[in-house]
Amino acid sequence: MSAVISPPTEHLSIDTLIARELAPRVTAIDLEGEYPEAFLRALGGLGGLGAVVPPAYGGSGQGLVDTIATMSKVGEVCLSTAFTHWCHTACARYIAKSDNEQAKAALLPALASGTLLGGTGLSNTLKSSCEIERFLLSAKRVDGGYEINGTLPWVSNLGADHVFVTGCPVEGDGRLVFVVVHCNQDGFRLINGAEFTALEGTRTFACQFRGVRINDDRVLAHPEQSGVYLPQIQPGMILAQMGMGIGLVRDCISLVEAVGRTHRHVNCFETEQADELREALHAAEAETFRLAALLDAGPEPAALPKLITEVMRVRLAGGELSLRAANAAMLHQGARGYLRKATAQRRLREAYFVAIVTPALKHLRREIARREALGL
Repeated sequence: MSAVISPPTEHLSIDTLIARELAPRVTAIDLEGEYPEAFLRALGGLGGLGAVVPPAYGGSGQGLVDTIATMSKVGEVCLSTAFTHWCHTACARYIAKSDNEQAKAALLPALASGTLLGGTGLSNTLKSSCEIERFLLSAKRVDGGYEINGTLPWVSNLGADHVFVTGCPVEGDGRLVFVVVHCNQDGFRLINGAEFTALEGTRTFACQFRGVRINDDRVLAHPEQSGVYLPQIQPGMILAQMGMGIGLVRDCISLVEAVGRTHRHVNCFETEQADELREALHAAEAETFRLAALLDAGPEPAALPKLITEVMRVRLAGGELSLRAANAAMLHQGARGYLRKATAQRRLREAYFVAIVTPALKHLRREIARREALGL
């Protein structure tokens, strides 16, 4: 289900679009599983999806800095919608970082404008690459492309007319191939899965591949290219998730402050206070945008291993801060935050998602420890 949005006025800003069209739909998105498709398309029309797309392909080229800033504004109101924004812009950035000019010319203008929506199916790829789980897809090289089989359990921001990016090992090679999948192509099927405690409005499906053919014009990195391609996309993919966390923490601080006007005499005994959370948020924001600027500038390949470790550290801090802030908001709000439609309890459920979405906090801690042991 998706709400219908009236055509935006000529001078409508992203802030106004969020306030006018997204904020009134948050409860429906959260509790009824309403997919914010119309909002996403309207946001694309205002340039809110195209920052990671170069101007030559219809984007603004403002990069991760602008993408995270926009995502945090969306996340301040609705984390489900911020997550779909992350899925979409991650997909666009994967394509933009490829050497495949055919894929870029065919897909990026529509992704930048929101006329085509996209998702990211790299959770299993990343976790399997560091031996957290096994690969669930496999590819076989065929004439002019690859044939893919297997099933991914959960991929988000999908629909019959959407695309997404995934990666898997190639039979007889072992290295990865990264491809764009069209959800309406032969042999591919979206399957409704389990109901989640939050983020039901994100169009999350299991993805079944039965002899799905991906032609070379939709291959973002062949096996011989993937060793260079993955380090180019991975840090930006992880860092951009901070847009979700930053927005959520901002709103949690507002919830703490709002109830303080009437309950300061008792809430002053809570462990976490707004000033402490704000200080931690400012530090996380500063580091996030510093790293985003470095990634936007195009770091040398030799600098990427250290940069990826720094990105993982700030993403870990952002996930931990999301849990702290949402817990504080719930406790400060008290019983009023425990109501079914209350913002505080929604924020607490959303914060757990920030902590478990790939890369989860335990995944990040494991990888940081491994990389530090290697001197990275």
